[in-house]
Amino acid sequence: MKIEIEKNKCIGCGVCASVCPEGIEMINGVATIKNADADCLQNAAEVCPVNIIKIN
Repeated sequence: MKIEIEKNKCIGCGVCASVCPEGIEMINGVATIKNADADCLQNAAEVCPVNIIKIN
């Protein structure tokens, strides 16, 4: 599984990090991958209001 966050489009809401604190952290107001193997990343992608978390 490959995960990518389009950081330039991140609005800094932090919803993804709230849903998946094991996999995503907010750094300077931007979502950043903390652990690409976290089980909750799919959930984080689904709740992102701007759909910038891509999982392939």
